[in-house]
Amino acid sequence: MASSSSFCPKHALTLFTSNNNRHNRVISPEFFVRFPASGSLGSSRCVVSIDSSNSNNNNNVKHRLMTSGSSAAAPVMDQSPTQTTSSPAVPTTVEVDLGNRSYPIYIGSGLLDQPELLQRHVHGKQVLVVTNTTIAPLYLDKTIHALKDGNPNVKVESVILPDGEQFKDMDTLMKVFDKAIESRMDRRCTFVALGGGVIGDMCGYAAASYLRGVNFIQIPTTVMAQVDSSVGGKTGINHRLGKNLIGAFYQPQCVLIDIDTLNTLPDRELASGLAEVIKYGLIRDAEFFEWQEKNMEALLARDPSAFTYAIKRSCENKAEVVSLDEKESGLRATLNLGHTFGHAIETGVGYGQWFHGEAVAAGTVMAVDMSYRLGWIDDSIVKRVHKILVKAKLPTTPPETMTVDVFKSVMAVDKKVADGLLRLILLKGPLGNCVFTSDYDKKALDDTLHAFCKS
Repeated sequence: MASSSSFCPKHALTLFTSNNNRHNRVISPEFFVRFPASGSLGSSRCVVSIDSSNSNNNNNVKHRLMTSGSSAAAPVMDQSPTQTTSSPAVPTTVEVDLGNRSYPIYIGSGLLDQPELLQRHVHGKQVLVVTNTTIAPLYLDKTIHALKDGNPNVKVESVILPDGEQFKDMDTLMKVFDKAIESRMDRRCTFVALGGGVIGDMCGYAAASYLRGVNFIQIPTTVMAQVDSSVGGKTGINHRLGKNLIGAFYQPQCVLIDIDTLNTLPDRELASGLAEVIKYGLIRDAEFFEWQEKNMEALLARDPSAFTYAIKRSCENKAEVVSLDEKESGLRATLNLGHTFGHAIETGVGYGQWFHGEAVAAGTVMAVDMSYRLGWIDDSIVKRVHKILVKAKLPTTPPETMTVDVFKSVMAVDKKVADGLLRLILLKGPLGNCVFTSDYDKKALDDTLHAFCKS
């Protein structure tokens, strides 16, 4: 295997590229990204197989990451955590570095009680808060107060959407546009997403489209949104044939994560979000995965110190990937471990029947099973993944209604299909390593599907 390497001293990041020929077909170049053991994110490596047509885009990727706040060793929580009521005066901040579109992620307790954090990112005099029927009674008034406190010239409107993945569609999206147009929002207005991943995705897509683009702010209120969907600028809606097939990459002005909002989150939704936290450890951050194994009880008990750390570490991981590959030409796709199987589950059983994280958890087990069948990981990783998902109270098998044919039909229209080939994110090598590729034995995929569901 011929290889070349380049060294980026700023981040001690090494890139290795390779080309392989097999069966007279050019296999897409692979990018191996190794992060230093001494870095803030620990030691990990990710192997990404990228289409040749996109390789020029990846050559221009800028390797930048800025974080503020402590990068100290992970705190080890007591297995029976003690709740604390103290609120940090200054939020932990993670910066998503995208040049002139960079933005901060604020993480901490009581941040909705600090109006200056939101107001510094509102540039016009009009704000539209987009939320849903569940979140509005809890946090809408507090958010409006934070936007207007000491700032009476700002006009704040709101639109309250129905709650649920099944409403992440064009008809519901039009309600946001209706309110914006009726309120005569101009190009200097700001849309504020107050809610979970569905609200964040829909509000972001509305902001990207309204008047061809207005500013927006993310205020995620679920674990899922706080550690994943609110960061990175993926916005969109579902189509009846597939999840998130309609959308845009559009970055917010800031992400404000008030961990106090997790106090009102139902247990099932809290567990669902932990699937994305577990994902980061599996694909690129083995030390973080080991921390989760020791502290899952603290997370389920909503220990604020544990959650602040878990959210910060997750956001750091995602911020670095987004900074390297904003529009998912290769590396960013690895954040979708288990998602191809998981999205098929969500589509197959009907949107809203399974939470996204529940489907991703079952999908992760399937991806890990396939990785093992390919001989790319050892049995110990399979067992550890199953154990931590059970500990997190997440499903490890798809619903019984999912058949092999349903999986195959939905996966055929997945966004990661290229030139008729389904590309998957699979684990390969030691814990913390993954590959995004279509170069795998298709029998392994068939065997995994038949092992987990009926023909």
